[in-house]
Amino acid sequence: MAASERTVLQFSPSSQSLSAKVHPLVIFNICDCYVRRPDQAERVIGTLLGSVLPDGTVDIRNSYAVPHNESLDQVALDIEYHHNMLISHQKVNPKEVIVGWYSTGLGVTGGSALIHEFYSREVPNPIHLTVDTGFTTGEGTIKAYVSNNLSLGDRQIAAQFQEIPLDLRMVEAERIGFDTLKATTVDKIPNDLEGMETSMERLLALIDDIYKYVDDVVEGRVVPDNNVGKFISDAVGSLPKLPPSAFDKLVNDSLQDHLLLLYLSSITRTQLGLAEKLNTAAQIL
Repeated sequence: MAASERTVLQFSPSSQSLSAKVHPLVIFNICDCYVRRPDQAERVIGTLLGSVLPDGTVDIRNSYAVPHNESLDQVALDIEYHHNMLISHQKVNPKEVIVGWYSTGLGVTGGSALIHEFYSREVPNPIHLTVDTGFTTGEGTIKAYVSNNLSLGDRQIAAQFQEIPLDLRMVEAERIGFDTLKATTVDKIPNDLEGMETSMERLLALIDDIYKYVDDVVEGRVVPDNNVGKFISDAVGSLPKLPPSAFDKLVNDSLQDHLLLLYLSSITRTQLGLAEKLNTAAQIL
């Protein structure tokens, strides 16, 4: 009799199959909002915009900050500002909808459940993205979470945040900027040539890793992986069939064109600066 009246704690269905993909523009925007935050604000929160891909992946492509006031037991969001910003963004790109929200800091905090509850009324199963702008672990950690509800019978009593896979994809130019952003101290922003040098060093390191993997497979030291082999075959097949001399000429011509553009842009900046100083001197005289 007592066993039939037993109340069971249960979680809502898990979202283990859910994953997210975030564009670097979102991370740069979040960091910019954190730098420009009010002096009394310890963190920045905001809305994530994007879409859900056919395979179920949440594609996060844009964001905007939402003013808020936060204390130990309550959080006040500027809901009117949030809705006005959403309307403005959707006028530019109506395909971007709310997919979740973000906050700066390492991991989930006490007020996150209250904010997540608000966004749960805006969109089903929102994503919570955290960006560690304080470099607590020595680098800018980025994580994504979803919330699972803990129920006692028919009543919800708590929420548990569960980390989900997060993919940060970017082109090489964005990768250089992101690596610079992750570093705790930076002497100077790398120029185009330094960025190209970094890219080539990374490419050579990847090629060395591939050579080592192929040698290990041939010698029997590593079990072959069909998926890795397919990726290597696709990468090799995508390369143009050029003799080494023609490839070297192509690279050198492209590099010379790039250097010429840098030289012309430097001359233009010098002429503009000189013209501005001459105009200022003429106005004074």
